[in-house]
This record gives sequence, C-alpha cells and structure tokens, in this order.
Amino acid sequence: MKNVLEIEITTKGEKWSNALDKAYKKKNKEVKIEGFRKGMAPKNIFINKFGIESLYMDAVDYVLDEAYKDALKKAKETPVIEPTVDIVAISEKEVTFKFKIITKPEVTLGDYKGLKVKKETAKVSKEEIDDEIAKLKNQLAEIVPKTKGVVEKGNTAVIDFDGYVDGKALDGGKGENYPLEIGSNTFIPGFEEGLIGTHIGEEKELNLKFPDNYVENLKGKDVLFKVTVKEIKERVIPEVNEEFYKDLGFENIKTEEEFRKEVENVIKERKQADLDDAFIEDCLSKASESMKVEINEEIIDEEVHRMIHQFEEQLSMQGIKLDDYAKITGMTHEKLHEQMEPEAIKRVKYRYLLEAIAEAEKIDFTKKEVEEKTKEMADNYGISVDELLKAYGSDEVVKYDMKMHRALEILKENN
Repeated sequence: MKNVLEIEITTKGEKWSNALDKAYKKKNKEVKIEGFRKGMAPKNIFINKFGIESLYMDAVDYVLDEAYKDALKKAKETPVIEPTVDIVAISEKEVTFKFKIITKPEVTLGDYKGLKVKKETAKVSKEEIDDEIAKLKNQLAEIVPKTKGVVEKGNTAVIDFDGYVDGKALDGGKGENYPLEIGSNTFIPGFEEGLIGTHIGEEKELNLKFPDNYVENLKGKDVLFKVTVKEIKERVIPEVNEEFYKDLGFENIKTEEEFRKEVENVIKERKQADLDDAFIEDCLSKASESMKVEINEEIIDEEVHRMIHQFEEQLSMQGIKLDDYAKITGMTHEKLHEQMEPEAIKRVKYRYLLEAIAEAEKIDFTKKEVEEKTKEMADNYGISVDELLKAYGSDEVVKYDMKMHRALEILKENN
C-alpha cells in the first residue's frame, strides 16, 4: 500500500560500540564470574564466558530511540499508528533496524452535500404520554403492608421457603424473610403464580419442575417448595396532583394539562435526540460510501484495541475486571476483537471523512479561538485550562476536535 514505508536504519561505529559498553556494564553487575567480585570482571573475560551476543539486546535498547527518530526524519511523514520494528542484521560492528511506518491513507472525498438524507421530526402520541405518566407514578409509588386480602400479581410477598429434590433439602433452596415481587419471574415457573390467593400466615406446598434449560444437575427434575407467607406488601400509586408534580421537580406546574404538556416536551426532546443521532449516522454513512479510502489492517487493529481499552475502563467503573467478564460471558479476547471490528472500521472511515471535509472546506481556527474554546471546555468540566490540556495532550488536539465538529456541522447543514 502507498502509505506503508519500510525504512532501514543502521547504527554502527562509536554509537554501537558505546551501546555495547553500556550493555556490558549493566550485565556484568548481574552475573558472578569466578575469581571476580560482582561487576568487576573485565570485558574480555565477560565476553569469553558469555559471548558478545549476550550484549546485543541490551545494546539495542540504548540505540533504538535515536534510530526511530532517524527513521521518522527519513520518512518525512507522520505515522498514524505506532511503527513496528525488526532487527534485520546485528553484529559486533553494527545493527540494522527495519521500521514499518504507516501514514495516513490517501482519501478521495466523494459526495458529501445534497445527499438527500431524510431528517425526521419527533411526534408524541397520547398513548406515549399516558405510558410515561404511568412510569412516573410507579416510580413514586409507596410499598406499604397489606393488612387485608390475599397475594395478588404486583404484590410483594415476604416469604420463608424450603426446597426439596428427591426428598432431600435442595442446596441453596432455602430462604427466610425473602421479598418476592409476584410477576417478576424471579423464581422458576409456577412458583410466583402458586402464591397468588394465599393469606398472611398461610403455608403452601408447591410441586413444581425445574425448566429444561436449568443447571445440569437440576434441569427437568421435580421439586417441592414449602412456603410460608409472612407478610404481603402492595404498591400504592400516588394521585396526580400538585404534590405529585412537586415530587417530580415540576415546581411551577399547577394543572394536569400543564403536566401532560411538560411530559410531552420531555418525551419529544428525548425522541428528537435519538432522531438527530440517526440523521447524523445516515449522513456519515452515505458520505463515507462515496468516499474512496483503503484502510490498513493495522489501523483497524489499533482502533479495536482502543475500543477494548475503553470497554475495560467502563467495566472497571462497575468494579468488574475484563478477565472476570470474559470468564462469565465466555467472551475471549479474539471474539471481542472480532465483535468490535465492524464498529472500528466505521469509526476510522468517519474520522477520515470528516478530516477530508475539513480540508476541502479549508476549516481552520485562530490561536485565540482555540484558547477561548479550551477555556470554555475547562469551565464546563470544572477544571483548570492546564488540567484540561494535560488530559488532551495539547491545544492541537483541541483544535483538531474543533475542526471535526465544524466538518460535521457542514455535513449536517448541507443534507
């Protein structure tokens, strides 16, 4: 591919000789040679015992950074991913590195204006408003003891239970004061339904069968549960009034009509955000389809690794390690890589698309504009400008983000 450069750099003479000397001094301190204190064996004695080859890899560490810089100078282009390096030859006199440098692929921008992407406007039905209000009422519902009546669907039955399989107590099949919401499908089929109609203090035997997709040693087996209903609780749905509005944070709403209008606005805003996201995705998708770019496999791999790292950070915020997640789900690193690859390809394409639009539209920002944006972002995050720049790496990254946002706005405005 045109954007792949293979550059050889040879380090020899005094530079390589000095690197070998440093490697000898380092290694000499780590080994014991008979007749000498640790680190005091002369170089010729050390080499006679271990061979000059034993110094090569440590010596490479001392010269690799400078060789890498020389390769970048020779390339005269900025790599888009970390270059790889191989040692093609090594001896007492010199070492030759081959750097594989992948630069940005050539992008031919296609149509990105007048794509006739349909932008939907959110509409909210009466049923959606009713459903949302029902959800809000359920959120504020109180769970109170039910002193009369029997267990009904939607009630919470506080129960003691013992399970028996083949006449023996079921391991893990015992519970005390367990709050079970009837209809939650927490227990095996028939358990919750079997409690409907029972009174407080009533004991009931449930003869059930474990599902065929249950754990290996229990699936399809008969099981007896002895259950005692100790307490019944029910949800008390609040009335829709001014107190209800205030509990939801709507201080200025007085009437049901005003409340329904506010709920409608909330739903509409949420739906419109989803529609706007879908519009942006359609614009990016159509514009990238007409764009020509050949993306290296290594660039895709780099993006996948970045996504896996982000996923790992998300899991850690939930107190889950990636290795534990893999054990629970059976998701190997290879499977995760394969699963994320289509999204990675899409992300890379969209990035190159927006960069190409920014270039075509000659999008740029002055130093002052970048400083103002940096200050605005820092204020929004509640941190100092220095802290934000440290997180971003430099103001050039802020400027790059500004260009990408402006390119996206141009794409949206012209379709």
